[in-house]
Amino acid sequence: MKSVKEVAIETKILSRLKNNPVCLELVNYLFADEELQEMQEYANNVSIKRLGYNDHGPVHMRQVVSNSIKMLNLLHEANIPTSLEKEEIGTFEDSMCAVILAGMMHDLGMTIGRQGHEDMSVIFAKPMIERTLMHIFPDDLHRRVIIRALAIEAIIGHMSSKKIHSIEAGILLIADGCDMTKGRARIPLAINTTPKVGDIHKYSANAINRIGIHRGERKPIRIDIEMSGDVGFFQIEEVLLTKIDSSPAKQYVELYAGVTGQESKCYL
Repeated sequence: MKSVKEVAIETKILSRLKNNPVCLELVNYLFADEELQEMQEYANNVSIKRLGYNDHGPVHMRQVVSNSIKMLNLLHEANIPTSLEKEEIGTFEDSMCAVILAGMMHDLGMTIGRQGHEDMSVIFAKPMIERTLMHIFPDDLHRRVIIRALAIEAIIGHMSSKKIHSIEAGILLIADGCDMTKGRARIPLAINTTPKVGDIHKYSANAINRIGIHRGERKPIRIDIEMSGDVGFFQIEEVLLTKIDSSPAKQYVELYAGVTGQESKCYL
């Protein structure tokens, strides 16, 4: 059974896609996919219980989808074309489908382990991407090919360890980095009390109170981060900024962060 948090994020995603019937059909198909749900839940089990890491399961993957949709829509509203649009090989709808697929599957490799999990994610995701696209676009081989390739680029590039080139993959990369609030670290902090290497990620994430994504003043996308303590700057500077710096969408992003009650620092 899905958690309350999963259902809440799904509702938000459906609302953001209310004017896009094709993408609505896509997410509803994915939300109902029992194999995908089982893999997301097992990935979370491995991440939290076996590795002592933070959330990499169904809630996280849905949150990344939600972030990606919001960012792509902000680019669209600012008349910034996606890579498929600019190259005149696909539509904004195709780009949206690709980031949704990537967001829902980018951490499936955590079912194996942390190291190289983006490569493992591609192996697990590819057959699910193909069967999903065959359901949505049964008579359109062109769309199936470009969306599949773009989704795989986004999955394999979400750790910023591999060079990516599309705006779509760059948006997924940033959207993934933006899911770092205290809720994502709550369970690992509760069940893993023995200190070990890597704990800074949990404690820094636990200091992040809120992340806002909205229209910027100087650029199409503005990311605002509010923290309860200075330890949160580690998460921003070592995780999120690394992802943004590697993203082809970096030029479209403003980034502000600060401790509650203090003036925010402008990073970008």
